[in-house]
Amino acid sequence: MHPPKNNSGIPASYHFDSHLSIEIILILVPVARMPPERASERIGELKEIIMKRLEGKVAVVTGGNSGIGLATAKRMQEEGARVAISGRSRKTLDEAVKTIGNGVLAVQSDVATLTDIDKLFAEVSRKLGKIDVLFVNAGVAKFSPLAETPESVYDEIFDINIKGAYFTIQKALPFLNDGASIILNTSVADSTGTIGASAYSGTKAALRSLARTAAAELVGRGIRVNTVAPGPIVTPIFGRTGLPQEAVDEFAKGFIARVPMKRFGQPEEVAATVAFLASQDASYITGVEINVDGGLGQI
Repeated sequence: MHPPKNNSGIPASYHFDSHLSIEIILILVPVARMPPERASERIGELKEIIMKRLEGKVAVVTGGNSGIGLATAKRMQEEGARVAISGRSRKTLDEAVKTIGNGVLAVQSDVATLTDIDKLFAEVSRKLGKIDVLFVNAGVAKFSPLAETPESVYDEIFDINIKGAYFTIQKALPFLNDGASIILNTSVADSTGTIGASAYSGTKAALRSLARTAAAELVGRGIRVNTVAPGPIVTPIFGRTGLPQEAVDEFAKGFIARVPMKRFGQPEEVAATVAFLASQDASYITGVEINVDGGLGQI
């Protein structure tokens, strides 16, 4: 297949590429002759040209008050989106607003409580309008052996990670624009056997399956549904696993030893992948999972 041609006989996609290239050249060519401060400013202008993929869009990030959610909300705002975040803690929501800045909407909401999800989307609809990007990110991670996992921990993990995600998507549907993008935060654990993570891994595998079905059901509206599967990422969630610090440290060492790139990832690295999936750069992608895991799930 070749790009469609316009009246000039030149493939249409070439015009976008050439226009962008011209803008880049116009900025870069004089940079070498500028004082350092002015050169830095011009490079910033180039970054702004490239990064405004979500200009005019409305993006909602559940669990946007810390970790991957916070980094993603910040990235989407930098790319031009008007952003709403949700989270259970008012304190961390207020801190996130200061970090993101520029008019972000913060709604205190627990995805395990369906009336809270209703409240979230009612608030977003009233203040920002219809939604173009939904990052279903809110989740918890608690670890214990299969034989020792209490019902209360099982219920908490499934209520937040899968029930919360399922009804977040369901309740968002009337508020989504046709052509919107939904991204779910899964995990490399959804397809590997990780000792001590039976309940957590089960929720992430369920999310992966949900994304496939949702992609099939929503394709008629032009809504794309994809997932991002992080490996070990430096986030506050490691401090809320329910494990003693020694066990967390051993867990981290074991993970790093298994990761081909021999390091933890950063939240911003996951955020960049989510921003790609949210944008028109991923316009022909739906139903897929992209691993951001240093090769852990692939090598």
